[in-house]
Amino acid sequence: MARIIRLTAFLLMAGLCMSVSAQQTQDTKRERKKNLTIKEYKQKTGSKVPRLDDIIRYDANGRKVEEIEYSSNGSQKSRVVYEYDDKGVCTRELVYDHKNKVQKIRKIEYNADGTRHKIYVYSPKGNLETTRTFEYSY
Repeated sequence: MARIIRLTAFLLMAGLCMSVSAQQTQDTKRERKKNLTIKEYKQKTGSKVPRLDDIIRYDANGRKVEEIEYSSNGSQKSRVVYEYDDKGVCTRELVYDHKNKVQKIRKIEYNADGTRHKIYVYSPKGNLETTRTFEYSY
């Protein structure tokens, strides 16, 4: 009986340690992204000059706040701005076109475990266009 209790306690502690370790890893990744800007360049085979392909910006909390994609001629192709609630969860995405005009508004709902539940896609005028529902199988 004592052996079973020790084994159960060990398994509980191991699970707790793994959970804390996973959270620390996530926190470390977010810490490294604070105020970070990533520029991604693309270079075609045979070309001597790389071109700017994407820019991703993170805020002081390490959250992605903007992603800009560029076309082959260097002009903006699209842009996404990410908005967060007071808990740091991304709840809305504004999608802009090449003229920097809002094309879509995505509102995101989450399950209790933090996984995405639904994404509602609205037109710039606020009309619901589509709904995406996520299902998870483990």
